[in-house]
Amino acid sequence: MIELRDVTKIYHTGPIETLVLKGIDLTIQAGEFCAVIGPSGSGKSTLMHLLGLLDRPSGGTYRLDGLDVTQLTDIQLSQLRNEKMGFVFQNYNLMGRATALENVMLPLVYARNYPNDAKERAFEALDAVGLSHRLNHRPGELSGGECQRVAIARALVNRPEIILADEPTGNLDWKASYEVLDIFQKLNDQGHTFIVVTHEQEIAQHSNRIIELIYGEISSEKQVTVPLRASNQLIGLPEANNGSTTQ
Repeated sequence: MIELRDVTKIYHTGPIETLVLKGIDLTIQAGEFCAVIGPSGSGKSTLMHLLGLLDRPSGGTYRLDGLDVTQLTDIQLSQLRNEKMGFVFQNYNLMGRATALENVMLPLVYARNYPNDAKERAFEALDAVGLSHRLNHRPGELSGGECQRVAIARALVNRPEIILADEPTGNLDWKASYEVLDIFQKLNDQGHTFIVVTHEQEIAQHSNRIIELIYGEISSEKQVTVPLRASNQLIGLPEANNGSTTQ
């Protein structure tokens, strides 16, 4: 599904060049659950932005389902991104004045053809993450874990093949983190491809493959023989305290 070959990324600040990614070679198959780990400044988020078509590589090739996306226009990239990908971020990126249902419907506004069943699809996405009873609540009325589940529903509403998550549990306590990971794993079981950026090894152990970045290069890749199942870890845990950061 995804193939990077000798991909580099250089940022320019005036006359200064900063090489962030250095010749990345990476293949991700359809249906994989990959975790990208590494210390701060290793290039994890830069790689995520390139994979998600939010930025362009400075060199190398990126093929998505065999298509060289480096040759596409910005409009074509935007359409492809909207149709094939969903995004989940650490800070949720929800609209504060909009309800959960309205937040989830937002990607459909930018779809090539606005679906007639937009509201029904948004409801289905919220139901899939266990929030059908909170669809008229605004972010300020939800816990951190619930806000992240709204963000996951928003990522699902266009029925994407690939879901990219950048530190999706970074602002959550462990119970809320396991709830999010449980949703990810169940969706992965249904065939969605997941790429999750995290700095936490324990979170990465829920994936099927761990890719480690160090100073802009892939330093190691390893298969996880028996991934941790978040559903098992939720058993017996106390209630989360509003999904805040208490790890």
